[in-house]
Amino acid sequence: MSAQKTAILALEDGTIFRGRAFGAEAQRSGEVVFNTSMTGYQEILTDPSYKGQMVTMTYPLIGNYGVNDEDAESRQPFVEGFIVKECSKIASNWRSRKSLGDYLTQNGIPGIEDIDTRSLTLRIRQAGAMNAVLSTLDQDEKDLVKKAKESPGLIGRDLVKDVTAAKPYEWSKAGGYKVIVLDCGVKFNSLRELALRGCKVTVVPAATTSKEILEMKPDGILLSNGPGDPAALDYVVKTVKDLMGRLPIFGICLGHQILGQAFGGKTYKLKFGHHGGNHPVKDLKTGRVHITVQNHGFCVDIDSLDKKDIELTHMNLNDNTLEGMRHKKLPIFSVQFHPEASPGPHDARYLFDKFVGMMK
Repeated sequence: MSAQKTAILALEDGTIFRGRAFGAEAQRSGEVVFNTSMTGYQEILTDPSYKGQMVTMTYPLIGNYGVNDEDAESRQPFVEGFIVKECSKIASNWRSRKSLGDYLTQNGIPGIEDIDTRSLTLRIRQAGAMNAVLSTLDQDEKDLVKKAKESPGLIGRDLVKDVTAAKPYEWSKAGGYKVIVLDCGVKFNSLRELALRGCKVTVVPAATTSKEILEMKPDGILLSNGPGDPAALDYVVKTVKDLMGRLPIFGICLGHQILGQAFGGKTYKLKFGHHGGNHPVKDLKTGRVHITVQNHGFCVDIDSLDKKDIELTHMNLNDNTLEGMRHKKLPIFSVQFHPEASPGPHDARYLFDKFVGMMK
């Protein structure tokens, strides 16, 4: 890690941020988003839903407790780049095994610090999430802006194929209920929450067919979170359509968006998405407000759903977008937020109990 080397973040609108490089010496492109969590940067880095994106942390000091062996949410970090106001030079925690900078270096991910992250966040809020290039190599600003404009973005891209498991694997072998997790980019804590509730958990690749899933004789299906445009996942939508009505289904984040399409609805891209651990969501049945962790750039269009069969269960109190739904006749429900709480808060973990109750 070189604290003195210059890094450049070039947005597609021509905006340039010059700062200090940390992490890997590399050049990467992706959509720039901001995350409002104050802690949990390791969980954020390893959330497969961030494939194709660069994350700006709005909290100013990141990296102070280092990186450990327990808090990873997948097999590797999937972000394209990491943007912070200040990367802590001290990593102090009894579980820490390495610094944030060393972790990024080992995984080939560039980072940039000492830029005005407030200005960048405001720009994203006003203009929307933008494609960008983060480089510690090429220092030609015009060239980097050109590359940012030419980068593919997220719309129409199937990024699930880049993060899904290569083959089926068992997460937990003991349990009273057999759950098949359709891995679109699942976070490990979803698997942990199921195992804690007495579930035998098997994870299968996203391209697994409904026939192959049913041959495993599961008691329920979890549709996981994941990256990219849900409208590009017609093969997953077809699988889910075939499974509807056969056994309980629980969808999380991208899984919620896939279910929305299986119900006949449509999805659309949000201006700058929801990324962070402080998003208020109202349970429309109880009136209770949960503070939730979220990471998504697309949303299910409420008006595209058939309300005769679909009940809206949760709403986002910041922008009134759909956060949850259930089928009125079939044992199927989903939420847009992340109830596995990694990083927290823990308000919505009860939804795993609800899923187990449906299997009972």
